[in-house]
Amino acid sequence: MKTREQILEKIKNGKKSECFDGRDFFRLVKFFQVENWVHFGLSLKEEAEIPIIKEWTKENIIEQLRQDIDFGFEKALDKRGISSSLMYDVVKMWMWVLDDPLQDHNEYAMYGLPLFKKVAVKYGFNNPIGNNTGNEEKYND
Repeated sequence: MKTREQILEKIKNGKKSECFDGRDFFRLVKFFQVENWVHFGLSLKEEAEIPIIKEWTKENIIEQLRQDIDFGFEKALDKRGISSSLMYDVVKMWMWVLDDPLQDHNEYAMYGLPLFKKVAVKYGFNNPIGNNTGNEEKYND
């Protein structure tokens, strides 16, 4: 798993958000001090409370990944193209953070279901598509 310092260095050296709405970085900065948010292109509104920064542990990263997989499955199964595409990129970002080979997964079929399925199975998360691969045509009708 990458360290916060490694992540911050990549961001400072030009790594950009993969999501057109910055959703991946919005989730990632929950683990960084507010003064580092500027490197992600984000800031805290003046009137907002300073959030509690999540501890940088594999367990906490995986818990955030679990939440994002659940949301990704929900959007994919509802055939919400934009939302499921954004969650696909968020999940790939967590795979990058975790140094997981699934970061190189390039199959975006059926609203991202093949990736969501692989991650869910690998990490022991809820898998609402059961034995299906996520490539079945029924997910595209």
